[in-house]
Parts: sequence; C-alpha cells; structure tokens
Amino acid sequence: MPSTSSTRLAALTVAAVCSAASTIVLTSPAHAAAVRIHDIQGTTRISPYAGKAVTDVAGVVTGVRTYGSSRGFWMQDPSPDADPATSEGVFVFTGSTPKVAVGDAVTVSGTVSEYVPGGTSSGNQSLTEITRPTVTVVSGGNAVPAPVVVDADSVPDAYAPAGDPAANGSVNGLTLRPRTYALDYYESLEGMNVQVADARVVGATDAYAELWVTVKPHEHPTRRGGTLYGSYAWQNTGRLQIQSLGPAAGFPVANVGDTLAGTTTGPLDYNQYGGYTLVAGKLGTLESGGLQRESTRRQHHGELAVATYNVENLDPSDGTFAAHASAIVNNLKSPDIVSLEEIQDNSGATDDGTVDASRTVTELIDAIVAAGGPRYDWRSIDPVDDQDGGEPGGNIRQVFLFNPERVSFTDRPGGDATTAVGVTEEHGRAALTVSPGRIDPASDAWKSSRKPLVGEFVFRGRTVFVIANHFASKGGDQGLTSQYQPPTRSSETQRHLQAAEVNTFVKSILDVQKNADIVALGDFNDFEFSGTAQILEGDGELWSAIKSLPRSERYTYDYQGNSQVLDQILVSPAIRRGCDLDYDSVHINAEFHDQISDHDPQVLRFHP
Repeated sequence: MPSTSSTRLAALTVAAVCSAASTIVLTSPAHAAAVRIHDIQGTTRISPYAGKAVTDVAGVVTGVRTYGSSRGFWMQDPSPDADPATSEGVFVFTGSTPKVAVGDAVTVSGTVSEYVPGGTSSGNQSLTEITRPTVTVVSGGNAVPAPVVVDADSVPDAYAPAGDPAANGSVNGLTLRPRTYALDYYESLEGMNVQVADARVVGATDAYAELWVTVKPHEHPTRRGGTLYGSYAWQNTGRLQIQSLGPAAGFPVANVGDTLAGTTTGPLDYNQYGGYTLVAGKLGTLESGGLQRESTRRQHHGELAVATYNVENLDPSDGTFAAHASAIVNNLKSPDIVSLEEIQDNSGATDDGTVDASRTVTELIDAIVAAGGPRYDWRSIDPVDDQDGGEPGGNIRQVFLFNPERVSFTDRPGGDATTAVGVTEEHGRAALTVSPGRIDPASDAWKSSRKPLVGEFVFRGRTVFVIANHFASKGGDQGLTSQYQPPTRSSETQRHLQAAEVNTFVKSILDVQKNADIVALGDFNDFEFSGTAQILEGDGELWSAIKSLPRSERYTYDYQGNSQVLDQILVSPAIRRGCDLDYDSVHINAEFHDQISDHDPQVLRFHP
C-alpha cells in the first residue's frame, strides 16, 4: 500500500552490495548529475552511463521485489521524452528488501550497471540497473505512470535485427528500432510499467510460478491453443513470460489454451529463463479453456503399434509410476512396442555405482498390469557408470517394452555397453549381430550421451528393426532473446554427428535388405525441420512421420510458450510406402501444469 508523505519526508538510505552477476563496463561519459532515466537507458541496449555514478535520478516506484536474489524496485519517469527508443523505467538493485512502496516518488544515486542474467557466457542480453543505491523518498501515494499497452498492434512482426558482424553478431550496439523489431520494442520498454489484456496462455504454469502468454492470438496457432514453433524464422513475437510480485501460492494454475482475462500489469523485466518478462503487480483472472488430455485409438489386429515416451528421469523413488502406467494403457492404448527414454538405475540420482535398472522397469510394468494393461516384457543394456550424461548418478538409458502376446523379440547374445551392433545377412535378409545392441558406443558422437539401443522384433512373421534414441540436449544453446542474432545453436554439432551415426547404421541394414522395416524413434532433442532431422533422413533412408500431421499438430514439447518437436518417429521407405501409416502425437503432458513428464508421447501404427 502507498505510504503517506508525512512518514516519508526524511531521506531513506538503502545500502546494497552489487551481486556477483556478470557486468558490462564500457567507456562512457564523465560523471553526470541528475540525469533522467531515459538518459541512462539510451537508444541502444547498453547504457551510455554503464559503470558510472549518477546522482538524484528521479522516478515513481512502480513495483517492488522483496524475494529472491534480485531484490529491489522499479521506478519510472512520469515525464517521458519523445524518443520511442528510450525506456523511461529502470530497476534499482538493493540486494535486500527495499524500504519503498509503489507510488513513492524517489530520487536515486548510485552506479549504473549492465547485469547479464546467467553470465556473459550465456549470450543473454543485459539488464540496465542502478546498483549500490542511495534512495531518497520525496513523497508517497503518487499515481503510477499509466502502463504501456502491449498487444498485437504494438509488437512488430519481425523478431530481431541481424547482429553487427564487427561485434560477433551482437545487437547490443545497434540503435533500437522499436517499430520494426519485436526484441527492440521490448527493450525500449525495459523496466517500464506495461499491460497485456485477455492474453491466451501458451505455456502452462510451471513449478516456479511462471507461465507464458501471447498477445498475438493468430500467430502460428496450434489446434489446441498454443503457439507453434515451425521453423527458425517462427520465433513468435507475441510470446511474453508472466511472473508475479505477489506470493507464489496465489499465482494462476494455468494450462495451454486458458486465458488471463482482464488486464495483467507490472514492470517489464529481463531474466535468463525467459527473456522479457512481465512481473505483475496486478494479475488478470484465469479463465479455463477446457483443455483435455488426448487418447489415441487402439491398433487393429494386423497393425503394429510402436511408441516413444520420455518418462523424465524415472526411478524407484518417484511417485509417478501409476500415472505413467495409466498414460500407456489409457492414453496410448497399450502399444505393442514402447521405447522409453530416461529410465534411471535402481538407486536413481544417488551416485553409488549402481547401473542396473531392473527395479525401475519392473515397477513400471507392474503398474501397467494394475492399470489394466498387458504384462510387458523388456530389453535394455546397462550403460557404463556415469558415461551417458543426464542427471549425475542416474545412468539414464532407453528401454524397450514389448507385449509378448503380440510381438516377439529376437535375442542375439553378446550385446553390452561397449560392443557395437552390426548387420549381417541371413537367408537373404538383414539381421543384427547382437540384439539388443548399441550403435558404435565408442564413437565420439556419443561422448557423455546416450547410445542408441537397437532391437530386432518379429510381428506376424515380419522382422522390424527398432532403434531407440535419446540425443544430446540443447544445453548451451543461446536463447531466442540472446544479444547474438541469430543465436548460436552450439549443441547441434554433437547431434549432427549422432544423426550421421544412426543414418549410417540404417543404410547398413538397407544395403542388405532394401525393403527392411526400420523404425528410429525417441527424444532427438531437435526439430523436424532441423539439420539434425535432415541428416537422419539422409537421401530417403528415413522419413519423420510427424510430417504426416497437419502443421498445427506437429509438436511434442512446449518451451517458453513455443510448441515444438523434440521427439520423433522416423521410418524406412518400406513403411512410408504403405498406404496405412498412421501417426499420432498424443498430447497428455507438455500443455498441462500437472504434467508427469515434460514430453508428449507418440504412436505409429502400420502393417509390416
């Protein structure tokens, strides 16, 4: 609540020590007295006063953050200049709980700093702050500057300018063009009071009391209310993260397709986990869009149903076995073969040398039976301890579940963590040298990453080769709101090598048997339009079946409000040529706040 001016007449000093965050310090003008906020913000992303002291900067407090490691307040100049490129708001970093209230008129003296969330190595843009502040409250109960309305008309359709080649592709030094580029527009509002109205939710509420909305409801919409990331040029300019200055317990619990009705208002911040973020002092009212979890159809008698499902670090200590079992039985309709990704060993994240996962898998199989499903059999290969990446100690791996009443597994002994599977010829047809086996586990392509699991199955007398994959993650890639435009996707280098390994192995099968039925599936950690997918598909050796769906249904994951593909099922020409191929991305997790995994499973049905 605003304080009365009688209690705020005396000068109030707030001392703070600058956080250990990365800063940018540039050569800048000499010390300036009584500069305005728009002078500090300037017309580029880096303040012309970075690293310098400023005195008696005036503003009205628009928001106060009393929690976390970045405590402080936002203030805004109620008398803006005429330049749309210069923000009138700024964050004052106090380090401890600020002793100001919304509506206080204050003057601040301190040092201008450019704080880079996540550190300079992240490639993120910086946030202009005043640090080590001395704060004087002049009066209280003042009107807060009216919020800038952020909507479909105000946000440009073009996402970002190309970075300056002389600055390694950084946009930091470029003059902001807020009427041309979305990122420039948001930057021109950094620290200012902004507002969105009747915004559709495109990223469900997460564990950190955050959600994503779009102010452009017609921008690449999915069939179920999300926003599709369908190419590297579809950054989706209308997306905005929403946080709250209030308690997390009161934050809306939203699914994709819900609406924050009415107005949501607060300062525009920038953070490492989502870029530009409206930190709401006032939240709209949540209206449900009624989104329901999907169920696919059951396979016909002569159809083979093959599924992939990332169960997100499943181990015996988890309480999600019944939920995963219900998903497999009721939503996926008990596929004949299920490739599971992220099955952890029996001790979970405890790094005690355990690699066996039999308890984890058995508990899931028992839960499936309890849910009314078949008693699956299973095959896998234990990895070498701590060599396959993922959560330390967890030893995640892929596992095949299969229904022995519908399909049989061809066991060929000799497969282990370090033995490479090969292809041989038996009676004129392709066969594996070991089954289950792993593709070239000694290759540098799989360093600190999961090795593909290969198995030979038989369905109604027809051999089907299945390759279960979990490629290297996107960790280390620059975000869409990076200062470097276009952002660098450094992680894809390893995935390209991995895709080449899988494609080469598929070729070795097709060289022996041109009409072999091959399914390569799993969490490829890359898009259906990516270079990784192109290498996997090669010269037609494989084809990603998700491309058989309408574009608005092509997604398996939701990241920062972008519905996108990470999980895929690719098939060989013999399967693709069949007129009965039926693919389904079954949306049960990614769009929901109460997800049991962050991935949606997929099912492919066909007649081998």
